[in-house]
Amino acid sequence: MKKSLFRALTAASTALSLVAAAAPALAADAGAQLDQILAGSHRDAKNAARDPYRHPKETLEFFGIQPDMTVVEIWPSAGWWTEVLAPLLKDEGKYYAAWFATERPGTPDMLKEREKGFDAMLAAKPDLYGKVIKTRLFAPDYVDIAPKGSADMVLTFRNVHNWAKAGNADAMFKAFYDALKPGGVLGVKEHRAAPGTPFQQQIDSGYMTEAYVIETAEKAGFRFAGSSEANANPKDTKDYEAGVWTLPPVLRLGEKDRARYVAIGESDRMTLKFVKP
Repeated sequence: MKKSLFRALTAASTALSLVAAAAPALAADAGAQLDQILAGSHRDAKNAARDPYRHPKETLEFFGIQPDMTVVEIWPSAGWWTEVLAPLLKDEGKYYAAWFATERPGTPDMLKEREKGFDAMLAAKPDLYGKVIKTRLFAPDYVDIAPKGSADMVLTFRNVHNWAKAGNADAMFKAFYDALKPGGVLGVKEHRAAPGTPFQQQIDSGYMTEAYVIETAEKAGFRFAGSSEANANPKDTKDYEAGVWTLPPVLRLGEKDRARYVAIGESDRMTLKFVKP
């Protein structure tokens, strides 16, 4: 009886050691693959030029991405992150591109044209993008971004201000929660306002407070799991005539003080990680 117990404990200890040893190896594998993807010739040169401001590898490693995960990207727009995520996930994982619900009445023509460009990008490189699964999202009417409880990770980049303005942020975060497995991760990157910024000023400027994002996520049932300063930009004064869109890549003021805004770079951004219990 004692020998049987000893064998069982030994086997369990060995299994745990193997799991512990495998974790760094998996992380290293993801990092190596990201290095190759980010250096790949498939990327648009204008997109690659934004890497020093968007820190894709550091951001994805902080969220804990692995090549065998099921990942949902929210509103991929022109496909900046698609160029990184789809190649990483195409062999062992699954990538859902939860696009705008452009069939909604009143959808701007600009979004419809951008979707055509996104579709053309996917079609042009089927070896990289042929397995991308496109879904629709605009809560509360379009929320089937992936089968419920199927995703390991949901990622959203610089979108929360849009939902706050539309008044549907709570419904959007609920859609993320529903798509994730227990233990699944929600990764949020967003323009960061100073603590205590009035809500209407957040809406007008495009900069949201960390407190607002955390509160909205926790209201949906998420647990806050930490933050990273990978996307911080101390040069960003956040007091511009045209809000966050004054800065690159939009540069809404055109040539007015352009050199100043280019020197600042892209916005100061929060990088927050949440977990579905």
